[in-house]
Amino acid sequence: VYKRQPSIHAALLAYASDFTITAAAYHPLDIGPMSPGVQVASLDHAMWLHEPFRIDDWIYAVHDSPVLKGSRALGRALFYARDGRLVASAVQEGLMRRWEAPGPSA
Repeated sequence: VYKRQPSIHAALLAYASDFTITAAAYHPLDIGPMSPGVQVASLDHAMWLHEPFRIDDWIYAVHDSPVLKGSRALGRALFYARDGRLVASAVQEGLMRRWEAPGPSA
């Protein structure tokens, strides 16, 4: 399947990685993406494909987040194949903030 449709593997990695790239930014905070009153959103997501890979095989992802300011986080990820080849890189900007729904008007 891969030799005929490598774009499927790339599309699946892009889809699967969209939620996790900025996850490293949560570590210094006392919140997570599923915490009550927290609003998160992917603002942009770019990916570079360096070599062919199979998404149905082992993929090792290394994440970091060099900055979290003004409710925006920058996340980076490197994706490695089982044999140690760097197969893809990604960068994402995400929104992370506490958010309370407006209450009823008095």
